[in-house]
Order: sequence, then C-alpha cells, then structure tokens
Amino acid sequence: MRVGFGYDAHRLKAGRDCVLCGVKIPCDFGPDGHSDADAPLHALMDAILGALALGDIGKLFPDNDSRWRGADSAVLLKSVYALARDKGYTLGNADITIVLQSPKISSYIEQMRAVVAEALETGIDNISVKATTEEKMGFTGDGSGISATAVVLLKN
Repeated sequence: MRVGFGYDAHRLKAGRDCVLCGVKIPCDFGPDGHSDADAPLHALMDAILGALALGDIGKLFPDNDSRWRGADSAVLLKSVYALARDKGYTLGNADITIVLQSPKISSYIEQMRAVVAEALETGIDNISVKATTEEKMGFTGDGSGISATAVVLLKN
C-alpha cells in the first residue's frame, strides 16, 4: 500500500468559472489558473503522484505549456490515475477537503464525489469530499482564495 498527500491553492477571480471536483458551481468568481484551476482535483492528483513518488502535477502538466491552458482537471486526473494503474495500483480511498469562504458548496458534494469516483474507477463509498471555511481568517477566509488538501491510499 502507498499513501499520498496533496495540497493546492488558487486566487479567486471575478469572471472565472468555479469548477470544484469537476462540478461547475454557479458563482460570479472562480479559481484563477492556467487550467480550469480545480484546486481539489489538483490536490488529489498531487496526492496520487506523491504516493507513487512521481513528483507533482507541475511536472506532468506545466503551466508554461499551452496544451494545458483551460484543461479539464477531471480529464487530467484520469491520466494521472492511469499512471497508478500502469504501476499495478488501484485506489483504496481518497479524502478531499475544500477550504472556501463562499460560495457554500454543500449541496454539490454528492455530485463531486460521483465525478471523482468515475474518474478513479471506483465506488462512491471510496471517495470523501468535505468543505469548510477558515472563519474569515487568512486568504481563504477573506474570500481572495481557495485551498484544498487530499489524501489517497493506493493498493496493489
């Protein structure tokens, strides 16, 4: 078995789509980045890559490569998971925490879990997605950013 941890953070920007775990959240702002800036999926990809000791998503999908501009992170997640499968691993479980002051996303959690489960070829019971705030502290609390963490267990 292998365990991996991932973290990602992005500034929030007016006019950007707010895509979290592959789900578009109705909002006037969203994470800013080279791809779709889906911070929870970026953290999850880094967790998988970390468990495999393969570096991070910047190594595979550098932000100075135009091929990844606006890329759908759910598609990128599938290719990262293919690396795990190629090495003989399958997902045991994944646990994602999204830190965001607003918008409230609790009503989208089940849809997020389903998107992640599909990308990782597993049952929804193996995927946890949680959301929290930082009580108006720091860059997530003042509404200027989003962060996410993820932990995965890979087994062979």
